[in-house]
Order: sequence, then C-alpha cells, then structure tokens
Amino acid sequence: MENLVVVGGCGHVGLPLAIVLADSGLRVKSLDIDESKISLVNSGVMPFMEYGSDEVLKRVREKDVFQATSDKMCITEAETVVVVVGTPVDEHLNPDPEAIIHVLEELKSYFKEGQLIVLRSTVYPGVTRRVENWFEQNGVGVSVAFCPERIAEGKAMEELYSLPQIIGARDESTSSRASALFTNIAHSIVYCSPEEAELAKLFTNVWRYIKFAAVNQFYMMANDAGIDFENVRQALTQDYPRAQDMPSAGFSAGPCLFKDTMQLGAFSNNTFALGHAAMLVNEGLPLYVIEQVEKQINLKDKTVAILGMAFKPEVDDERSSLSYKLRKLLLFRAGEVLCSDPFVKDQRLVPLETAIERADIIIIGTPHFQYRALDFKVPVFDVWNMSGEGVLL
Repeated sequence: MENLVVVGGCGHVGLPLAIVLADSGLRVKSLDIDESKISLVNSGVMPFMEYGSDEVLKRVREKDVFQATSDKMCITEAETVVVVVGTPVDEHLNPDPEAIIHVLEELKSYFKEGQLIVLRSTVYPGVTRRVENWFEQNGVGVSVAFCPERIAEGKAMEELYSLPQIIGARDESTSSRASALFTNIAHSIVYCSPEEAELAKLFTNVWRYIKFAAVNQFYMMANDAGIDFENVRQALTQDYPRAQDMPSAGFSAGPCLFKDTMQLGAFSNNTFALGHAAMLVNEGLPLYVIEQVEKQINLKDKTVAILGMAFKPEVDDERSSLSYKLRKLLLFRAGEVLCSDPFVKDQRLVPLETAIERADIIIIGTPHFQYRALDFKVPVFDVWNMSGEGVLL
C-alpha cells in the first residue's frame, strides 16, 4: 500500500483527491495548516460541500487509510507527494510564479530521495521546470510531474473517476510513476510534456471564460435592443449541433477562470487582447444589471435583496463570486442591501425569508434551484432565466 501525502489537502482540490485515492487502496494523509478544517475532516465531516464526498470520507476514516494532519513529518514517510498549491494573481493582476517555491522552501527538510512530486493546481507556464530546478539545486533527487486537476466543483466524486487524467512528465520513468498513481481512479491517461500540460490546463479554463464572455456580450447587445437574449439562444441552439455548447448568460466567476485568464495574459506579455476583453465583459455584467435596474427604479431609498452569493449554483464556495461585487456596487447606490444564500456561511447574510419580506427589489445573484419555486411579490431582475419567462431587463 503506497503512502501518499497531499499538501494543501483539506481544500476544494486536495481533499476530494485525497479521499478518492485512499478509497482506491492507498494510505493517504492530507497535510494542511488550517487546524479547524483538520479537526472537521478527522471527525468525518467535510469542511465544504462536495456531493457524494461525505460517505467516502467516513469510509476511509473508518478503514484508517486516511488522516488529515498539520505535521510536516508525514512527508518523509511518503512515496508520493501531491502539491495542491496554484499560482495566485495579486491585486495588480500579476501572477506569482514563486508561490509553489515558497511552500517547498518551508517543507525543504522533509523531502527525500526517490519521491514522486506531483503538481496538481493550475500553475504559471514554466513553474514545473522551476520546481525541477529547485529540487536539483537543493540536492534532492525526485521525479516531478504536472498532473492538473480537471474537475468542476461539486462533481469531484464523479469526475475524478470519469475524466481522462493528463500526465505532464519530462521522462518515461516519471510518466510511468504518475500514470501508476492515477490509474487507481482514472479510466484513461493522456501523456504530454509538463509545458504542454500547463498550457492545456490554462487554455481549458480560459476557453470557458471567453465563451461566457461572448454570451454575456450577446446578452447585453440583445437587451439594449429590447430583444430577449434567451429566446434568441433557444432559437439558434435547438437541434443545431454547432451551437449546442452556447451557455446562457450569467455571472461568470469563481476561483479559477478570471485568475487563469490573467495568468495567460501575463504569459503572453499582456498581448492577450481576447482574454482582457473577456475580463472586461464578465466583470462588467454586475454593473450593467444595476444600470438596467436604475433605468426603471430609483434605488436611493429602496431595499435590494441579492439572492445567491456563491460563485455558482448548489455550492457553498463564495470565492471571487460576482454577487459580492454586485453587493459592493449596490451599497453605494441603494438605500439598503440584503444578501442571502442557502449554502454560504457569512455573518453578513440574512435568512431567505427576511430578504424577501423586506425587499423592494430582488436580484438573482446565483441561480440556486430552490429559488425556482418562489413566488415573488416585488420586481425581480434575473439574467439566469430562473422563471423561464426570459431575461429581458
């Protein structure tokens, strides 16, 4: 039974992977610095929503093949170390390619010869090579692979098994070792170089972000012309295969898409005009919605309720959610702003009943399923078409 450590192993990417690998027969530890999450995980409780994960976590805990810990010594016992540390983007939209190196420096004394190091989170192109050089400079002979996560949040328990796993490795030996790890769960493996894998991950996220931006731009164009975009979308996608992937309009956010678009922009020496344009469209949609509301209603003395603060429906993750940007903009324009979400934990939020009872206007920030059954008595502004009555504002 292989011993494996997941660094950053109590987060949205690391924890699902850790428990799925443990459930496949490996002995796994999740190394993290958040003691509150560690305590929850070791008691058999997921620290965030991930459908189907509760049963898996309880099972691997009962089998004593999985544990969360803050003890860095666990790295010395591992044959494989999966590092779930991505490349962040700062307030000036500049990526920090050294983020992983900083973590490795903190763990330097615990790595040992012969280990397989797997980088899992999205990284700036060239970071895998930088990590390889770091280990070489520090005299630790390890194999390094970049094997990007590909799951959609909320679907990890399904997609970790169903999606092909990309293995980005420099040599056949490293590729073989990484492949042996992921064939415990993945049904197929795709092989390429680390640099190709790095770009594959970035291109995937940025492609989605650009598609959302194109649709949001279409939505605004149609709305400004007094035409319901959703009717147009339904007409052009019905039984027409070349348009089947056109999504509906809506706030495009979350911890990855915006960040990775900015990373790719930096990688291209800020010549990625398409990516920057997509950012302006997607980030501009909350203000556009407010402006449409203000054309009809004077917000100065009105109470506006935002329903849904997570970055997408049916999850509890509010990271980079545009509902919070909507809230910030409304605080400057409206008399009062109330926010509610059935999943997000935030002391600033109010119960759904309170938000609806006190609201003069409602804006759907995130289209959680439970909102579909509500009967609103005040004007509702909804770019998601939850009512099925169109998206014309």
